[in-house]
Amino acid sequence: MSMLVLYASKHGSTQGIAERIAVTLTAAGQRVAVRPVQDAGAIDGYDAFVIGSAVYMGHWLKPAAEFVASHRELLATRPVWLFSSGPLGTEPTDAEGKDLREASEPKETAELLAAVHPRQHRGFFGALDPSSLTLPEKALRRLPAARAIMPAGDFRDWADIEQWAKDIAEELTTGTAGEAAR
Repeated sequence: MSMLVLYASKHGSTQGIAERIAVTLTAAGQRVAVRPVQDAGAIDGYDAFVIGSAVYMGHWLKPAAEFVASHRELLATRPVWLFSSGPLGTEPTDAEGKDLREASEPKETAELLAAVHPRQHRGFFGALDPSSLTLPEKALRRLPAARAIMPAGDFRDWADIEQWAKDIAEELTTGTAGEAAR
């Protein structure tokens, strides 16, 4: 089975997640290509897809959302897994006890799920290197409230990401149903 792992990354964190997913899938015996959604090329030769995007200002990045929308008919006929990368920090929940991955879920989630019926949508913590920010983002981050929700550091849980990729490989190999899409 050939798989295509696609991503849209603003500062490189989501790209790193996509690349780790591809390495893990390859180690599990899958044939995998990984690339940015803008460089997807012809996709009809792939049997399965993992598509991810950074969540920025509550939304998937435009290239990823547009890719899914423009290829929804083909994607709806193949196994697809979606992931989002976005919340920062070391706490899994916010002050009210809400799961940060769910609280930071992109506004397009329902639309994406309806368009391609993915096997699963997962949220992963991201990373923030302040040196990679644009000038407006650096200015915003100077505000105390913004620093609280945009802490610097790498918060990606590599073991969780790798386990998710292993679960995908297992599902492709055995045909077993994975965790329900959320």
